[in-house]
Amino acid sequence: MMHMRTVYVNGDYLPETEAKVSIFDRGFLMADGVYEVTSVLDGKLIDFDGHAVRLQRSLDELDMKNPITKDDLLEVHRELVRLNGVEEGMIYLQITRGAPDDRDFAFPDPETVPCTVVLFTQNKPGLAANPVAQKGIKVISIEDIRWGRRDIKTVQLLYPSMGKMMAKAAGVDDAWMVQDGFVTEGTSNNAYIVKGGKIITRPKTNDILHGITRAAVLRFAQEAQMTVEERNFTIEEAQDADEAFITSASTFVMPVVEIDGAQIGDGKPGSVAPRLREIYLEESRKVAI
Repeated sequence: MMHMRTVYVNGDYLPETEAKVSIFDRGFLMADGVYEVTSVLDGKLIDFDGHAVRLQRSLDELDMKNPITKDDLLEVHRELVRLNGVEEGMIYLQITRGAPDDRDFAFPDPETVPCTVVLFTQNKPGLAANPVAQKGIKVISIEDIRWGRRDIKTVQLLYPSMGKMMAKAAGVDDAWMVQDGFVTEGTSNNAYIVKGGKIITRPKTNDILHGITRAAVLRFAQEAQMTVEERNFTIEEAQDADEAFITSASTFVMPVVEIDGAQIGDGKPGSVAPRLREIYLEESRKVAI
């Protein structure tokens, strides 16, 4: 039986069963909203600042007025961690363009229709000590047919959801998306390969989400004197790599040991990805707030 959560909706802390959003909310009708997921370790927030900055950028790109200050947002995150007793897990945050009186394609007047703000916790004991990281995950490749602005973290997640289901149907863990012959990213994570000691990942453009964990991991890699090369790579190149891995706020750094049925390296996590996971967890915990 899951513990009844306290969630946050537009300024109020409520039991999850009492939390409601209008049927006219544009997040519901139009996927007109953005989101962030911040991890919690030892009851503290990992890289809150990075997520808050990216949230602001997503809102700016969609002409949405941020309804909550960064300080208040931090306070809400901390209060939800406290109220729900989260030691390890995630906080999901969503902001939509709000609920006008009726459905309409045109944006409502932001002066009269405030944005909707929702946050809830997801308790995940064992997030950091995830046993899957010891053996790695398997992925398939699928065509990337999402809209062109993947750098904006919108709630429009139908295709990534379908990608996860394609992976499941293929008996694997996840899918990497491919556009014009090159890997873009995983369904909910950034994708990397390691070849000859070099970490290779797609550069930051509108084609991928600018991962917060990606930025931190690449920074730590460079500090550890590892070489990072930001360029496009193919599935064939990935299959021929020494290692492959993904990063995201909830998986941290996760080794990939098979792509489209082809084993990567010796089919077990190599030395680079596990080391990066270790560094990431250690360094992030030090500065968690």
